[in-house]
Amino acid sequence: MTAPLSLPPVPEPFRLPFHYGALHQVGIDWLVDPAPVRELLAKHHPDLTAAAFEGGRALVSLNYQLYFAQYAFGGGVTQEIEFNVIAHPTTEGARLPRLTYAQYAQGWDQTKLLGIARFHVVCDNPFAIRAGRELYAEPKYPGWFEVGLPSLNGPAGDTWTVRCRAASIGPDDTLEQDDTPLLDLTAKLDGLAAVAANSAPITGYGTDREGRLLAGPMNVYQPYRWYDLSAPGCSERTRLEVHAPEGDLGRDIGTLLGGGTPAAGAWTYQSPPVAAHNRPYYLPTGPRR
Repeated sequence: MTAPLSLPPVPEPFRLPFHYGALHQVGIDWLVDPAPVRELLAKHHPDLTAAAFEGGRALVSLNYQLYFAQYAFGGGVTQEIEFNVIAHPTTEGARLPRLTYAQYAQGWDQTKLLGIARFHVVCDNPFAIRAGRELYAEPKYPGWFEVGLPSLNGPAGDTWTVRCRAASIGPDDTLEQDDTPLLDLTAKLDGLAAVAANSAPITGYGTDREGRLLAGPMNVYQPYRWYDLSAPGCSERTRLEVHAPEGDLGRDIGTLLGGGTPAAGAWTYQSPPVAAHNRPYYLPTGPRR
C-alpha cells in the first residue's frame, strides 16, 4: 500500500486558505495542435498530460485577474495574467470523462482533475509573486498592467482590454515598472449571450524545484459566464498581440498559438458590489437671514 502524502508546508508569513475580497477575471481559450503542448508540458510539468478535446486538440488558456484582499494591516490590490494549458495528472487519466470543449468550459468535469498547468504568471504585486512561488510552485514573475474593464462605475459595455508590460522587483520588495510591452489582450463580448458555467473549484497545478506535482483548488462562490466564440462572426471578438516574441512568454505563446488560431471561447467573472453610495439630493431649507 502506498504511504499517504504529507501536505506541502505553508511558510511564514502566509496563511491558507487565501481569501479574496473581490475578483474580476477574463479568460480566453484556444484549441490547438497537441504536439507542441506536450513538449512544453514535458519540460515544465512532466507528471501532467494535456487534456484532449475535439479532434485530439489541446486547450490553451490566457486569463487576466484583478483582485482585492483584506489583511490585518489593511488592503491590497493585485493584477496578474496567466498562460496555461488544461491538463491532468498522468496517473489519473482513466478517471476522466470524455468531454467536448464546450462541456468542459461549462463545468461538466466534476472530478476537477482537468486543471490549469501554469507556464507563465506575470504579476504586479511582489508579495503575491512570493506567495505564488512558495505556496503553489507558480512560475510567477513581475510585470504591470494598463487595463479597461467593464464596470458599474464606468460606461456601459462588456469589452476587456489588457496591456501587460515588463517590470522588476527593486529594493524593499517594490515593483519597478519598465516601459517594455509584453502583450495586449482584447475581448469584445458586447451583445453576446453568456452561459452560466459551474467550473469552480478550479485546480491549479504546479511543479516545485524537487519535481513534486502540486494541486491547489480555487473556489469561486458564484458561476462564471462563458461565451461560445465558435459561431460565425466571432473570430474578430478577441485579439492577442505579442510585443516581445523573443522572451520566454512570447516564445511559448508563439509556439502554441502561432498561425492566427481563432479563440474557441471566453469566460468572465466579476464580483458583485457589496454597497452603493447613491446620488445626493437637495433638501429644502428655510429663508436665509
